[in-house]
Amino acid sequence: MITPTEELAAFLRTRRERLDPGDLGLPARRQARRTPGLRREEVAELAGVSVDYVVRLEQGRGLRPSADVVAALSRALRLTPAERTYFFDLTRQRPDDAVEPATTAVPSLARLVADLSPLPAMLMNHRYDILAWNGEMAGLLLDFGTLPPSRRNAMWLCLRHPEIRDSYVDRERVVREGVGHLRAAWAAHPEDPALLGLIAECTRDEEFARLWAERDVKATGRGSKVLRHPAAGVLAVDFEVLLPLQDTDQRVMIGRPADEASRAALRSCVGSPG
Repeated sequence: MITPTEELAAFLRTRRERLDPGDLGLPARRQARRTPGLRREEVAELAGVSVDYVVRLEQGRGLRPSADVVAALSRALRLTPAERTYFFDLTRQRPDDAVEPATTAVPSLARLVADLSPLPAMLMNHRYDILAWNGEMAGLLLDFGTLPPSRRNAMWLCLRHPEIRDSYVDRERVVREGVGHLRAAWAAHPEDPALLGLIAECTRDEEFARLWAERDVKATGRGSKVLRHPAAGVLAVDFEVLLPLQDTDQRVMIGRPADEASRAALRSCVGSPG
């Protein structure tokens, strides 16, 4: 498994190489560029740091930049909010709230998931482990109670479980979003052995490995999924992910039908497992 220092080096290189100098208002250079993106000296100039410092960061030579330097490099590299958070996590500069990774559902949150019926809902941790779900979510996706606890993981199910794997119409986007979430989770919890094991197992999947190598970081808390249900046909579900203030490692995912046709289809399939 790659270390956070090695990942930081690779992440900075890929973010630098994707930038177009012309979009940043940099003057044209007489010498042709042999590689895409910005040169290291251009990043250093934009961030107000030395070229040697950027070189050492990209070579993974054990530097731990300050929060000010991380912020300056984030601006220079035009990082998205999710990528900026990932960068801060890799450098261990984001405040540590000392929250232990959740392995079981907080009872009050499990009751909330049940009370959200008739909307399908489930409770997950940062690893995408499914900790609690209601009957509507079981009817929409799968009765997770039929699986051993070690397999109640949304990312693993999307990759390996035939019923879930084939249910997403835009499956690559769903997998890509899941990969981006796990990458952000790994930066925030680099010493979580269960997360490291999950990533190692998922990397055996060719699609996951390809997307993981792209180093995209995206924490998706809202969106839409189009599903093929064996009984109800194709339906679109909007989802919202809510994070409690107190139990910050647990998150509630709530689904809602995206249109009237999907509402009717959802009504026909929820409440019964599978």
